Amino acid sequence: MIGDFRHLVTFQDPGDPVPDGVGGYTQTWADLQPPTWHVQIAPLAAHDLERMSAGSSVITTGSHVVRGRYHPGVSTKTRMLFNGKTYSITGTRTADERGIFMELTAAEQVTP
Repeated sequence: MIGDFRHLVTFQDPGDPVPDGVGGYTQTWADLQPPTWHVQIAPLAAHDLERMSAGSSVITTGSHVVRGRYHPGVSTKTRMLFNGKTYSITGTRTADERGIFMELTAAEQVTP
């Protein structure tokens, strides 16, 4: 299983808002510590979503399932960067209930 974690991703959480100069704010992102993590990324099948919903902190839809060693900083506020794409973490689950492995649902963010 550990040999399957061949995708190196970066995890980020929302940072402090920065004034944009016209009365609004721009969202910034800060890398988690450690920021990079080796995971397995696979397209999400219906049976994966059913399994995830049983122990999820959030029940939602996604396009990919991400599996890897547990990272204590990852939550549904986190985003994941991989191969020039950005993914929102839409669900989290501790895969083994011991805090050793995690399963995430992730949805690719599409910018207009």
